[in-house]
Amino acid sequence: ARSAFTAARAEQEKIVQAQPNYGPALCVLGLIDAGLGRKEEALREGRRAVELLPVEKDSMNGTNMVRYLAIIAAWVGDKDLACEQLASIIRRPSNLSYGHLKLLPFWDPLRGDPRFEKLAEESKQPVALQSSTSSAPDKSIAVLPFENLSRDPDNAFFADGVQDEIVTDLARVADLKVISRISVMPYKSGMPRNVRQIGQQLDVAHVVEGSVQRTGNRVRVNAQLVDARTDRHLWAQTYDRDLADVFAIQSEIAKTIADQLQAKLSPREKNAIELPPTSDISAFDLYTRAKNILLRASFVATAGNAGLLEAVDLLNQAVARDPSFFDAYCQLAYAHDALYFYGADHTSARLALAEAALQAASRLRPDAGETHLARGRNLYWAYGDYDGALAELEVARQMLPNDARIFKWTGLIQRRQGRWEESTRNLERAVELNPHDIDTLVWGLAGNYGGCRRYAEAKPWLARALAFEPNNSFTKVCLASVDFDWKADTQPWHQTIDSIRATNPAAVPSIAADWLVCALAERDAAAAKDALIAFGEERIGFATDNVRFNRPFAEGVIARMTKDDKKARSAFTAARAGQEKIVQAQPNYGPALCVLGLIDAGLGRKDDALREGRHAVELLPVEKDSMNGADMVKYLAMIAAWVGDKDLACEQLASIIRRRSSLSYGQLKLLPFWDPLRGDPRFEKLVEEAKQPVALK
Repeated sequence: ARSAFTAARAEQEKIVQAQPNYGPALCVLGLIDAGLGRKEEALREGRRAVELLPVEKDSMNGTNMVRYLAIIAAWVGDKDLACEQLASIIRRPSNLSYGHLKLLPFWDPLRGDPRFEKLAEESKQPVALQSSTSSAPDKSIAVLPFENLSRDPDNAFFADGVQDEIVTDLARVADLKVISRISVMPYKSGMPRNVRQIGQQLDVAHVVEGSVQRTGNRVRVNAQLVDARTDRHLWAQTYDRDLADVFAIQSEIAKTIADQLQAKLSPREKNAIELPPTSDISAFDLYTRAKNILLRASFVATAGNAGLLEAVDLLNQAVARDPSFFDAYCQLAYAHDALYFYGADHTSARLALAEAALQAASRLRPDAGETHLARGRNLYWAYGDYDGALAELEVARQMLPNDARIFKWTGLIQRRQGRWEESTRNLERAVELNPHDIDTLVWGLAGNYGGCRRYAEAKPWLARALAFEPNNSFTKVCLASVDFDWKADTQPWHQTIDSIRATNPAAVPSIAADWLVCALAERDAAAAKDALIAFGEERIGFATDNVRFNRPFAEGVIARMTKDDKKARSAFTAARAGQEKIVQAQPNYGPALCVLGLIDAGLGRKDDALREGRHAVELLPVEKDSMNGADMVKYLAMIAAWVGDKDLACEQLASIIRRRSSLSYGQLKLLPFWDPLRGDPRFEKLVEEAKQPVALK
């Protein structure tokens, strides 16, 4: 067998070299490598084949790639992965059959495994013929990006604004299901579109397409309504008017589409649709540019803060031109709240700016759904008033029934209250309305399941996000890191990071945190230093929490890991000077305070470190914030370990080990932060306990 597989590999390798992005060729090479016992290469090749042909992109060939990845996993002894992949396609149409699973030798390594035997029995059952399109409600719609026909490319923002206003108007109609704009952004104008496929991917029955041409003081808007199930054009209209009439055009389009879909329009909904956002076209351009930035900004990625600050500047210009621009104030409050909440500027000055924008919006339209939405988010992000925030969001939901943000933020708040099951249901509803929202898929749903250590249930959400954006490096490392948290296995993570570094150097800063933590887990000081260089001046996160460290602290951790006490002390001293300023500016911010405590622990300042760690826990108790509270306890345990108080460290860890948190088996098993506790029977028992999942309920 080995001789035959060796010969097969030589020939298949040539085929793959000639067709490096052809999934079927790559999965064959993976199977050959599995036969040769080359586990890492086999799994990498199998996973790459699935990435190249995701099921969401090609229902037939995509399931075949998953099937071969399952075989590869079976051959290399990874029964968990094999059964997980089979389970993901067993209820889909494919060429996998009961006979295949029951009789063919490819599956012999799995025989006797109860999971496989259950899947084999399940494959006896028929799969319904109807496509996913049939599940789409008749009154469901997605408004695709409008094409900019103007000669000036800057007018592309104007075309985006026209599309966005139509989406916003339609989303007010409770009788419709309307897909959020962020999920239609990948279907760019000016490129070939398969309307049926788009309808299936977004689970809608209808789509709207259009174009905008702005010339001087004139504007021409073309819009057409298409049945995505049949590709039949239901309605089309061209509007050629003065530029000042553009908002009336948008309202007419929205009302006409609602009428075409026979949607009931209440008087309140009709009035809201007919209300123009502003009378100043230049202010509208500034607003649209800012909103595009906010839609794309990722508050966990390194570019997020710069984008938020740019949006703030544009929105300030917009409201300076039109002080009655309600929507601009709502977006401005959003940007300030985000800068405050995510720790980029957690100061009273930033909070005051958010409050000022919210007050301006409230004065203009106190009863609008957007006002309640903005107030709910502000109560959540700025004050941690979860009950108050949920009450405001519920009022907003009555007026904005298709706004995915309401369901998303409701779900995110509920998990801070420890209501994980309700949280997951609301996040799933948010994804129905905004299926391409990577943030909700990765940090929301995958975060819920991953935080509860239910990794087999987290992976499909990450895979779905990656299918929507196959080149999203951040999502790639998130998916690859699951085995680190789950099984203390860094190989998939390491391989993915190396692949991104080799093929997409521009993306390395966005995955530098993963590179650093992976290097620390592998005790590779040289790689950890290289990862630090990739960070640039950005603050560093070692886990999926809101706690951020400065560069000298990370240098101190690396030196501490290599037993270079002199260098570690020098680095921690430098780190303390910078962190002390942050704490002085944000004295009641737990995530900043626990970092100071850890630095002081590294400097041997035991009393200071423990006081700071305890105060961080007091500021964010678990009872008040199920997520951040558990993280504060985790860092207090780390501080206690570093100052030699093993009793306190194990006591704190034990208090959260059965709760949802960012703590994982892989972290406890491999990361150097926990080295002072290794060998203590209490700690080793907690490490083993961290393998167990936590119930959502």
